[in-house]
Amino acid sequence: MASSRKQASADVAVGLSGGVDSVVLLHLLGRNPGLRLQAIHVHHGLSPNADSWTAFCRQLCKRLAVPLTIKKIRVVRKGKGLEAAARAARYKTFGEAKAGCIALAHNLDDQAETVLMNLLRGAGARGASGMPVRARFGDKTLWRPLLGTPRSAIEAYARRHRLDWIEDESNADEALTRNFIRRRIGPLLEQKFPHWKESLARAARHFSKKEAGAEELLRHYLRSKGLQAPSEAKLIEMLKQLASGSPRAKLVHDGATLRTYRGKVFLDAELSSEFSPQQWNGQPRLRLPELGGELRFRKARGKGIALEHKSLSVRLRSGGERLQPDPKRPRRTLKNLFQEAGIPPWARERLPLLFSGEDLVWVPGLGIDARFQASPGSQGLVPEWRSPCVRRRTEEIPS
Repeated sequence: MASSRKQASADVAVGLSGGVDSVVLLHLLGRNPGLRLQAIHVHHGLSPNADSWTAFCRQLCKRLAVPLTIKKIRVVRKGKGLEAAARAARYKTFGEAKAGCIALAHNLDDQAETVLMNLLRGAGARGASGMPVRARFGDKTLWRPLLGTPRSAIEAYARRHRLDWIEDESNADEALTRNFIRRRIGPLLEQKFPHWKESLARAARHFSKKEAGAEELLRHYLRSKGLQAPSEAKLIEMLKQLASGSPRAKLVHDGATLRTYRGKVFLDAELSSEFSPQQWNGQPRLRLPELGGELRFRKARGKGIALEHKSLSVRLRSGGERLQPDPKRPRRTLKNLFQEAGIPPWARERLPLLFSGEDLVWVPGLGIDARFQASPGSQGLVPEWRSPCVRRRTEEIPS
């Protein structure tokens, strides 16, 4: 069984539960003289055998001459399941450890089970990516050297080196999803697909590469817009929310807001919510900083608004407006026209609409109402809405 020996000489803390996986990992890394090794045992207090597990880990580390830190914690659910709450508390403890690298004993079977659980829960590419071999973890590195090693090989190594370990009685509880997959679903899959674990782990690597590409794309896009680079953890969380495709996904970063609509990510500046109707007095440009841009007007023959309609005002949408940009089609609500044009919901409320009295004349992205369009051959006035927020659309980020 191979473990990575290329890890740079540094303080490495092994998450030691006392189970066979973590015992083997500690034994393996302890044979590498280039590592300054320590171990962390988290006492959750959830099992009646927790004290004996702690005693086992203490004796093991003493025998291997590895410094051991024991952390007693209280698991608080806060709306989470017990398993998830215990995991969160455990990782919080790892994050507080005085070590540059946290080594965990997840193996190939764990990876396959994780990917399968995530897929059954409807996860996207991030969930299908499973667990990475290495990842940033605050100011530390999270390292899983055994992620490509099957559990059977780990157990064989333990027997060959006459290692002792403890069995967590909760591993037999099939009410827990992972145990149900491990004890019931896994053996059934094995009969028809003997290499299902390796196949799922390989698929996870493919998905992981796709996710890494998406992260780089988002990082490059933010950088191209002059925004500060987010931390690794925030970048991952941003990508997770944006890739969900939820129309309610809204992330604020460095004074800008990122939102999703129809598979694309949009970047907006934070704008004032106050805007009062304004009169257009014939100037070629009308700056509207409250809306994040300016209106521009140019003359053109046979295009735009008929010049006799010179008294125009700028207002925001109030609801119920209708427009007929195509004289061959009926007048329709702005809501329907916006949806057809793919204009995001949040942008619709900040578009400057041109009115002649109470009649709607023009809407950015939709066009001029048929009643106000210049006739062929006559001079017209072509309005244009220039907004950095409209132009700053991202490349489509893979989901």
